[in-house]
Amino acid sequence: MIQEEVSASREQPLVTVDVVILTIRPDTLGEQCLQALLVQRKLPPFAGHWAIPGGFVRHNETLDHAAARELYEKTGVRDVFLEQLYTFGDPGRDPRDRVITIAYYALVPSQNLTLAAGSDTSGVCWFPAARLPEAVAFDHRLILEKALSRLRNKVEYTPIAFQLLSPIFTMAQLRHVHEVILQRKLDPGNFIHKALASGVVEPTDQLLSGNRHRPPRLYRFTGVDQRNGSAKTNGSAGLVGSSLE
Repeated sequence: MIQEEVSASREQPLVTVDVVILTIRPDTLGEQCLQALLVQRKLPPFAGHWAIPGGFVRHNETLDHAAARELYEKTGVRDVFLEQLYTFGDPGRDPRDRVITIAYYALVPSQNLTLAAGSDTSGVCWFPAARLPEAVAFDHRLILEKALSRLRNKVEYTPIAFQLLSPIFTMAQLRHVHEVILQRKLDPGNFIHKALASGVVEPTDQLLSGNRHRPPRLYRFTGVDQRNGSAKTNGSAGLVGSSLE
């Protein structure tokens, strides 16, 4: 019995964290699209491949601290609210050992980030989520797909899109963020009605300046938890839904 416990203790899996950072930015053709931040690995396994920033959890740190630390060490990005996404534990996902990873994700404005490759990465770069490089390490393509699915589901019932907007914005700007994330067009009139009925958006007394035609009204979010995009919505399912398609 004791021998079995010792043997089992030597076979305990290792734990890593991986952090999916998503944003909306123009691609090489100037089209706005969802993009993911990847780093190029220097070391084996998968040397030269692109990967989600991440690494091993230390014995004396929490998962949240490990995720924030690895993100900063690999990319130079810090002070980003990270939400836990999912746990990936396929026995063959890492050729080095039995490794379980806890994935995190965040939606951030890329213009506020200063990128810097870490000591064990040879590059850090944005890639369109729909056109990832061929050489992606581990099961990171699957992790990215999970993060995109979670984001698209979440934007249906929370005002998470505010994280990519200025404190005040036009309805067209808000709708555009939703359209890029959901990859479909939304009816402008229905979107405005739904957004105002949700109770998380309110008009300001300001208009957008510099517009040659009738300047659009500027809006702001109300009652939003700026850490995770949650808010009370007066019973509404969110800012978008099937009625807006």
